[in-house]
Amino acid sequence: MCYAVGPLTDPDFISQLAIGLLILLFSLTVHEAAHAWSADRLGDPTARRLGRLSLNPIVHIDPIGTLLFPLIALATNLPLIGWAKPVPVNTRALHPNWRQKFMVIAAAGPASNLVMAVIAAVLRPFVPDGVLSAVLYLAIRVNVLLALFNMIPVPPLDGGNVLAGMLTGPMADTFDRLRPYGFLILYALMLTGGLTAIILPPEALLLSWLL
Repeated sequence: MCYAVGPLTDPDFISQLAIGLLILLFSLTVHEAAHAWSADRLGDPTARRLGRLSLNPIVHIDPIGTLLFPLIALATNLPLIGWAKPVPVNTRALHPNWRQKFMVIAAAGPASNLVMAVIAAVLRPFVPDGVLSAVLYLAIRVNVLLALFNMIPVPPLDGGNVLAGMLTGPMADTFDRLRPYGFLILYALMLTGGLTAIILPPEALLLSWLL
């Protein structure tokens, strides 16, 4: 009888996997709650009425984006990227200037990730080397990556919604027509290495400041 011992049999690996998932889950929860909070403040109560103005991760979990995809990424040593259920926004409730308000709502999510990364970076020098220091280090890395990934100006990412809020007239109409193809564009960027080329330089710069 023969058997294979893979990384999932390593207790340290399993604990790192669990910690990574918890950090990602918390980061995504704050990200979506930031969208909901900003939408509510700007006049659209839709997310609040649906219970999305909450730090309870259960209301934000997407089974594939929050659990399955991150598990695969962590187990295969790929970049830890995931997503949660999108926060619904009723643009009719944002009039007047709905495009500008929608842009602020979209930017609130990545901004919350940068705030969490900064908080973790500020706390890290004051904790001894060990598990807590490693958790804060991973929190910095995950939140920087989430912020940068989400700010790529491709719909349906937050960066695409920010760009949509900045465009007007025919340019806005043309960009809106790209929305059904957003995931195809993202997959093309992943397969060609374009995604890495976009994210790595600003990630290295931000991490050099925070670490």
